[in-house]
Amino acid sequence: MAAERSNGRYWWLWGLITLAIVAALAWVLLRDEDKTLFMPGPLSDGHHQLAERCDICHGEAMAGEEVIQENCVECHGEDRVKPFDSHPRSKFRDPRNADRLEKIDALRCVTCHTEHKSEITRKDGVTQPRDLCSHCHADIAEDRPSHQGMAFDTCASAGCHNFHNNRALYTDFLVKHMDDTDTRRDGRVPPRGFHEALEEILTYPRDRYPLQPVAAAAVDMPADLDRSEGMNADGIRHWLQTAHARAGVNCSACHQGGDAQAPWRPRPDPKSCGSCHDQELDRFGKGKHGMRLAAGLPPMTTDRARLPMRSDAAHESLDCNSCHKAHDDDVVKAAVEACEGCHDDRHTRAYRNSSHFRLWQAEVLGSAPPGSGVSCATCHMPRVERDISDWSSRIVVDHNQSANLSPNTKMIRGACLHCHGLGFSIDALADRTLVERNFDGRPGIHVQSIDLARKDQENYLKELKGSPGEKR
Repeated sequence: MAAERSNGRYWWLWGLITLAIVAALAWVLLRDEDKTLFMPGPLSDGHHQLAERCDICHGEAMAGEEVIQENCVECHGEDRVKPFDSHPRSKFRDPRNADRLEKIDALRCVTCHTEHKSEITRKDGVTQPRDLCSHCHADIAEDRPSHQGMAFDTCASAGCHNFHNNRALYTDFLVKHMDDTDTRRDGRVPPRGFHEALEEILTYPRDRYPLQPVAAAAVDMPADLDRSEGMNADGIRHWLQTAHARAGVNCSACHQGGDAQAPWRPRPDPKSCGSCHDQELDRFGKGKHGMRLAAGLPPMTTDRARLPMRSDAAHESLDCNSCHKAHDDDVVKAAVEACEGCHDDRHTRAYRNSSHFRLWQAEVLGSAPPGSGVSCATCHMPRVERDISDWSSRIVVDHNQSANLSPNTKMIRGACLHCHGLGFSIDALADRTLVERNFDGRPGIHVQSIDLARKDQENYLKELKGSPGEKR
């Protein structure tokens, strides 16, 4: 009897502990708190920053695959439409391709990108085997003899094919640029077009920022403000020379958001920047630097990064002011020193010994023309043309620094081709050793993409020349 009573007490104890655990888990689940405790496995490099916000992918009620698909498109859809996506959903909705879906469901993002599967997750969050292409292209050698004998696990090799963004690697483009020189003598990146396009930017608050320099007597910083930010008389004189002050953007514009009744914010938030720089802020929120802020989370800090970072930059947070200092909007520093202040990988450390840096120095010193230098931002935050209305566009610095990072062939059209030929660019980006040296030197390997395209073009021209229609 004593043993039975003892066992009964253990069962009661076990039941109470179980109830306590269930209650604690339910409390965390129901409250708006970090829910990483419930994750079945680690997140990929692309999504690990959002671990506290399961609802961004799964919806508020942890809904099914349809909601997950909608949320994938919500974040990535803009970058997955033509002319970028070489495998759009429309291709697989075509009845002629119905048999393809029986082999692999290419209509769902999670078919190839399944989160929480670290044991099978490869580069770019891909969870399919390397020979994925064989599902649909098993007979490719019959259509393209140049591909005879190639293994299907090499399709996505550097310089060959990119499932989504094939803009610089499709045959017609390779043929068009197959005779490019390695380096262009007149290599330039396009100039930024913010000021030139202001008349077309309907969202620009002209009533508050009249595009006229702020006079020293009109500076509206509170007189009793703590001057720890260096805003004494000398600091004010320096600030009056900045682009903001020259455009009529007074202190209150950033520190009060243009609302005279709002409390003074010692550190303006990104929304203040977005009142004028909405394109830049939108793109910033789509990259790894700003995705947490866009999701309503505290900003990204360097200690969360999965890339090597400087130890003296630990816990540095990332927002607009991290690179663009509030009272010194020096875009030269933002383009190089700001990056070097956090990143500590071989590619970054090699930059100052590279030919790219020497070109950048020459431009900064004025001995080379504008746009001829190559900073970190030149390649990783390229200047691209974006629509600002139904009838006009402008050149924008793409603040989504993840947009062309991986696969790095996405960098070709937006960055490399301003100064280099296509073949040279493909080879350089495929040479990992050269990438680590920050492209200081020539590629040590050769990718056959242009060679294969040239053969296909020659075969096509031979067939065209020998066709009956051509003889007539």
